[in-house]
Amino acid sequence: MNRLPHHQGIDKFFAMLGLALYFSKPVMKHLVHIIDALTTKGFVGTLTDLHHESFHPNHRTTLSHFFTKSPWDEEILLRKLQQWMLRHVERTAKRKNHPIFVSIDDTICRKTKPSSQAKHAIEGCNWHYSHADKKSIWGHSLVWLMVHTMTQAFPFAFRLYDKADGKSKGQWAIEMLSSLDVHGSVYVLMDSWYPSKTLVEACLKKGFHVIAMLKTNRVLYPKGIAIQAKQFARYIEPNDTHLVTVGEERYRVYRYEGALKGLDDAVVLLAWKADQPMTPEHLHCVLSTDRELSDEEILRYYAQRWSIECFFRQAKDQLKLDGYRVRQRRAVKRYWISVQLAYVYSMVESNSDFSTGLDFLRKKKGHSLVEFIYDAAKQDIPIDVVKKQLHVA
Repeated sequence: MNRLPHHQGIDKFFAMLGLALYFSKPVMKHLVHIIDALTTKGFVGTLTDLHHESFHPNHRTTLSHFFTKSPWDEEILLRKLQQWMLRHVERTAKRKNHPIFVSIDDTICRKTKPSSQAKHAIEGCNWHYSHADKKSIWGHSLVWLMVHTMTQAFPFAFRLYDKADGKSKGQWAIEMLSSLDVHGSVYVLMDSWYPSKTLVEACLKKGFHVIAMLKTNRVLYPKGIAIQAKQFARYIEPNDTHLVTVGEERYRVYRYEGALKGLDDAVVLLAWKADQPMTPEHLHCVLSTDRELSDEEILRYYAQRWSIECFFRQAKDQLKLDGYRVRQRRAVKRYWISVQLAYVYSMVESNSDFSTGLDFLRKKKGHSLVEFIYDAAKQDIPIDVVKKQLHVA
């Protein structure tokens, strides 16, 4: 019988990445079926799902072998995907005369803590503090780097934060940034947990500017006097600020220019939502190493960081970034790269954002199944053969 029609779109995507030059036909076939399953509605992350939802013709154990023992090089796959993403982002930014954004953040893939008697626990798991849950949870902590324009955001690279490795999240971020070969006006966006002196210097050394949220206890030096931002804010009156609108939100903003701890010269915006009192509890501090940007531009650019939060939610909810059952560290990494590949494919296939692309792919799959059954009927293929291929026998 013929291939399922919707697999042809994945074939074209892989051809665009040039994967056939590096991987065998069996490896390519597995990857096609994995991407198909990941983008299918109802997928929960198991190998059984990967096998069933993609109508994989081989036994389910071949998928387990593919993730755990097969000798294919996942780093080559990731590198080819990254090369395409950078070219695409650079072209888009140049065509629209927009800056390029790089967002850094981390997320936890929650797992069940195994018992002390467990013989085959998932490798690399540990206790990690979740700011969202306000407690430590068991699982994998991933530091992600996203590359995006004003219109599209791509998950570019990740590192597993394992306390046993001896590297901090900031060090992993620096490692990913050091290998990021992107040209243009680049702004690195991060929340208040990341803008250490070392990481900011690493960005500036690459020629990248930084826009980051700061903790309100960061020390500023107005007129050479050391003072925490939240203490300095107590001296700011409403008439010292001006209103800035970003999207649907309005802020009262005071612009500080000068030194702060770890930097000799930068901009720090002390901002409050316009409908909230100007107290230290409601204070937001936003750093920009680019002093040429206006207050509105700094806040508007920082708002682009929301893309990485959306990616975490979508990748977990829709592609089951945290749903894997494989246990070996390399197998888990291969699974994460597969999710990354599926996320980008969803955007490429529809030339839009992920949600639009995923909806398009799911509808396309539904249509292709109807066409597949219709063509089989026209060719007088026995219904039992059709049922077997579609895993409903």
